[in-house]
Amino acid sequence: MKLTYLRFGTAALVWLFGTVVVSGQDLTNLPEFSLNDLSGFKNPGSSWTIAGSVTASLSAANELLPVKGSGTLINNPGKKGHGSDLFTNAVHGDMILELDYLMAKGSNSGIYLQGNYEIQLLDSWTVTKPLSSDNGGIYERWDDSKPEGQQGFGGYAPRQNASKAPGLWQHLKIAFQAPQFDAAENKIANARILSAELNGVLIHDNVELFGPTRGAANKEKAFGALRFQGDHGAVAFRNIKITALPKELRNGGQKGGGGADPIYIDAPVNTMIRSFVDLAARTRVVHAISVGSPQRVHYSYDLDNGLLVYAWRGDFVDATPMWDGRGNGTSRPRGARTAFTTTLQPALARLETAQAAWPLDTTGTGFKTRGYVMDNEDRPEFKYNLHGLQVTDAIKALENGEGLSREISVDKPAENIYLMLTGGTDIQELSKGIYLVDGQSWYLKFSNPQDKPVIRDAAGKKELIIQLRGKLNYSILF
Repeated sequence: MKLTYLRFGTAALVWLFGTVVVSGQDLTNLPEFSLNDLSGFKNPGSSWTIAGSVTASLSAANELLPVKGSGTLINNPGKKGHGSDLFTNAVHGDMILELDYLMAKGSNSGIYLQGNYEIQLLDSWTVTKPLSSDNGGIYERWDDSKPEGQQGFGGYAPRQNASKAPGLWQHLKIAFQAPQFDAAENKIANARILSAELNGVLIHDNVELFGPTRGAANKEKAFGALRFQGDHGAVAFRNIKITALPKELRNGGQKGGGGADPIYIDAPVNTMIRSFVDLAARTRVVHAISVGSPQRVHYSYDLDNGLLVYAWRGDFVDATPMWDGRGNGTSRPRGARTAFTTTLQPALARLETAQAAWPLDTTGTGFKTRGYVMDNEDRPEFKYNLHGLQVTDAIKALENGEGLSREISVDKPAENIYLMLTGGTDIQELSKGIYLVDGQSWYLKFSNPQDKPVIRDAAGKKELIIQLRGKLNYSILF
């Protein structure tokens, strides 16, 4: 066996093959190539370009806005063109594929493993019951031996919708086992998606692929090119990484026995659970409430700091760590988590200027939690005292399922009181009143576009803060 290293963007790709000749060229002799240009692909159509970065509008359908540079692969077919599929020059067999992708509003695309087996990419934002045709679905297979009109077979829906909004980067990781053939080129084992994770959530587990997807590029074989669908809509890719499939993962791997049955809590109605929650390693919220909604948009809140910790979409809570045996008191999200902070610190602070250091705790502020009251739909509104003010913090799932709304207010006019909206690696104003946060992980949208936050530097990262004089309304979209 030989290892051949290729490069997509800044990430190395590792292809684990025997000696295979494709189009007269041995794979081990292929040169490195990067996303500085399109030289790693066969006859790229005019809709495919290389850019430095890309954004998308939440309102304009099927449109991406590229920024000059390199490292990002973009398909932008435009209103008049349909675009075309893009194939790598190199081929693959068994592999683990990881990449980031970004969808335009209403867009449709896909990734075909070996040019044959499609993982659907779709703007499925807010879908509550995903189908095989939704984002992350394994699309239907095709059987030419069946009568016309009966060739298509239903695919595999993702276990839950872990999708993000258009214009946000999403991460996909697939462990793929290629079909196997004997010396006479007869197929002796079907291809498999051993696992697929979307935004950190397992959406497929050991799925056998009985045949290629409708519209497959070629007959099934041991090696094939990676194919990016380009004839349906605008999509971008970056950080493509391919590594060898470990032997222990083949055929579904070794399934461990025993262990506790998982203890899951669903949220068919507005639901609350008290527990510890972990923001990061060695960062635990010990007085937390997790709030679930039938819109399948949920969040966790730190009562000690009046802090919105993180939110997620999909299934509600895994309480196994808390309730199995003696437990450790923690629960964890079952969906794709979006964090709004990296540090447990007060949400509100009194600052002399907008550039003053944020306090690490509530010492000297007169902070006192007053719990919460329930609205007429059984949703909590959190209450606490700070600097002689009475604070009300109402965070609710948006009815359309796009994210959260937040209304935070004080009972009397206040001076020099600031709200920490978020912190992250980067923050940029996308348009008036709309901000892209933390590497295009989520949007913050002010109800009043005239509200003017301050983007400031803090320990090598960015923070978004705003002065709170009475009441503030904004939305978190993810």
